[in-house]
Amino acid sequence: MHVVVGLVILVFALHVLFVVLQANHGNGFVHGIYVTAKALVLGLGDVFTPDDAVLGVVMNYALAALIYAIVGHLIVRALRRR
Repeated sequence: MHVVVGLVILVFALHVLFVVLQANHGNGFVHGIYVTAKALVLGLGDVFTPDDAVLGVVMNYALAALIYAIVGHLIVRALRRR
């Protein structure tokens, strides 16, 4: 489970990095990360709507990564208690 959560957080981090660095969306890898991140963000992609769109991406995907980390940790703890 830690591996899955880690991979999701990695996808979010790469997406944020690509947005900040203005990576080429025509690149297959960049596009794949973008699509995967959009699918995994589960509605948290527009919680914060600052005037700066890049800041919004950073804040929203950081929030999503934090929630995934917390929920993943709680699931792992619950499974280990069984």
